[in-house]
Amino acid sequence: MPFLGQDWRSPGWSWIKTEDGWKRCESCSPELGRDSSQCTLSHDVILNSEDEEIFNNEECEYASKKRKKEHFRNDTNTQSFYREKWIYVHKESTKERHGYCTLGEAFNRLDFSSAIQDIRRFTYVVKLLQLIAKSQLTSLSGVAQKNYFNILDKIVQKVLCDHQNPRLIKNLLQDLSSTLCTLIRGVGKSVLVGNINIWICRLETVLNWQQQLQNLQMTKVNDGLTLSDLPLHTLSNILHRFSDGWDVVTLGQVTPTLYVLSEDRQLWKKLCQYHFAEKQFCRHLILSEKGHVEWKLMYFTLQKHYPTKEQYGDTLQFCRHCSILFWKDSGHPCTAADPDSCFTPVSPQHFIDLFKF
Repeated sequence: MPFLGQDWRSPGWSWIKTEDGWKRCESCSPELGRDSSQCTLSHDVILNSEDEEIFNNEECEYASKKRKKEHFRNDTNTQSFYREKWIYVHKESTKERHGYCTLGEAFNRLDFSSAIQDIRRFTYVVKLLQLIAKSQLTSLSGVAQKNYFNILDKIVQKVLCDHQNPRLIKNLLQDLSSTLCTLIRGVGKSVLVGNINIWICRLETVLNWQQQLQNLQMTKVNDGLTLSDLPLHTLSNILHRFSDGWDVVTLGQVTPTLYVLSEDRQLWKKLCQYHFAEKQFCRHLILSEKGHVEWKLMYFTLQKHYPTKEQYGDTLQFCRHCSILFWKDSGHPCTAADPDSCFTPVSPQHFIDLFKF
């Protein structure tokens, strides 16, 4: 496996996956490559024929590097500057690598900006942002914080546009605003990266997003088939497909028929059995006056004491052989004989735990 970074024995290379396998590629973007080619001269260039002022190759190379640095510094609206969508997770210094991988570095390298456009990954990314907002916000570098709020802005605008998953984003913004208030008022600027006024502006932006979502009005579609036109058994099957009790409650508010179906005791019993163990039932058993188990009330009671199972359409993968974190469809340069046997799905909490050391 090639070195993934520069060290005293190898310059390291960037690799890209093609139909013919992994091939070496240039680390810089095409735009930067063109800028560099304009300044790359094989010999001295004469600027003034009379004085014969010369730019030598070293000066030209310095100008090229300076242009690249300014390009990276000014490009703050993009999620990252990396072509590879994977990152090597190392926790100690070696001869090949110095230092260790941080949460902010992983957040920059992995393509979360594009992941939110994938319906399979949307909930996964939102949950990850929520966990970072609760406990890891101050551990992010300045660039990672910019990426965090840029991605969050894209998520909010997406929800305002397509009206999907507003409850998830409201919960995320609620946790984020609480954390920002605590950091600004209670803790102070001693633990914050950047000017305190920047964090105040961020808090105001989050409060503005919350107000926009609060005023969000769902557009009613009058044309075509609606839920009311479906038979009862189809509506019941739809409700039984949900794994989140709040989704069942929300759908039950649409029509009186759906409300009756959403109060089905067997539906809530299956939700309790799916998310919680029988021992947990015994500790929080709730009975009605007639002696029946109140499954719906039990579900929300148990939810306060125990975590529910998480379901995601797609997650990050961790290769145990290479110690690389990546999206499965992007892949990574794995040297294992059977790569698929080395892959482990990474939950949002596991992602945070990978960088706790």
